[in-house]
Amino acid sequence: MIRKVTNALRASLMLGLTMSAASVVAQVRNAPSPVITSLIQTPDARAAGMGDAGVATSNADGDANAIFWNPGKMPFSNKDIGVSLSYTPWLRQLVNDMALLNVSGYKKLKGGDVIGLSLHYFDMGVFQQTDNNGSILGNFNSKEYALTGSYSRKLSDKLGLGVNIKYINSTLFNGTVTNSSGGTFTAQPVNSVAADIGIFHTSKTDKPWNYNWGVAIQNISGRVSYGGNESNFIPTNLKAGFAAINSIDASNKLTLTLDINKLMVPTPKYDSNGKLIQPSTAIGGILGSFGDAPGGFSEELKEVNVSFGTEYLYNDMFAGRVGYFYENGWKGNRKYATVGFGIKIEKKYSLDFSYLIPTGSGSPLANTLRVSLQANLNSAPKVSAN
Repeated sequence: MIRKVTNALRASLMLGLTMSAASVVAQVRNAPSPVITSLIQTPDARAAGMGDAGVATSNADGDANAIFWNPGKMPFSNKDIGVSLSYTPWLRQLVNDMALLNVSGYKKLKGGDVIGLSLHYFDMGVFQQTDNNGSILGNFNSKEYALTGSYSRKLSDKLGLGVNIKYINSTLFNGTVTNSSGGTFTAQPVNSVAADIGIFHTSKTDKPWNYNWGVAIQNISGRVSYGGNESNFIPTNLKAGFAAINSIDASNKLTLTLDINKLMVPTPKYDSNGKLIQPSTAIGGILGSFGDAPGGFSEELKEVNVSFGTEYLYNDMFAGRVGYFYENGWKGNRKYATVGFGIKIEKKYSLDFSYLIPTGSGSPLANTLRVSLQANLNSAPKVSAN
């Protein structure tokens, strides 16, 4: 399907076509508006089945998608090597040629350190570009991707630290763009570098209940520009999570998990002439994002998203999952329940599915389906804590 894009719509593409599709049917006020928001879209079906929560869930069985959620989890895998492939048709209620693809892999080194690599690729499909008179200017394929290298290690028997370095490319379209002030410029691809850092702690006891917590900051970077004089923030994101795991008996395990997310992106402010006020530096905007909302602390709380979910695992083979994601109506209005299931084969291979169920009618996110394939090939040797 080829979608038409006129001059009037080009700025919308530039400011984040992929962010919070549900916001197009909501009354959004002062919502942070980063670009390249595909960087924070959930890649895998396991976390998606639990309401997009994955910062503190267990990584004991190996999960290459921990590179995305929290690289600090990686050293706690009992497997030596693993790979994952995930696929998500995107906004299928509206179009049929947008998709998110993620490929991730890791290798445990001698001493317990872990290296990893992932590709997070978002295809926005083919657009037919037209001018304001309806004349066709040509077709273009919009896409974004991040290539990530990861390194993590244990700081103790219960604490892990991980860092990611990623190369980011965003190519929305080619041609002349009309900016917000009425001027024009030639659109250019964005090429940038960003970093993630994550810590993970597990109680790691022989008791029925064990508890994990984790904190991660994603996409630490400067501002980027598609051309002209305007620059934009990418979605630097603070994530904190907690998980409680109950080993009911030898065959039954229950996980309860909760994540909170806060975009470290300035809340939009405008001067008396309606011009957007930008922080003087990128780091100033990131740090100032915790106290810049016009409505004060109460509005800052509205910028916190909440995810919570449950996973039931039977015989280390069959998994059932449910979850819920909440975003305030002023800040994007994404609200949806999720369900998912998974199956393991020979304790090495797994297949997972998830399905998104919006709580409101008319949501473009309806019927979002994710599928993930994983392979964890062999057990890692026992290593002593660093």
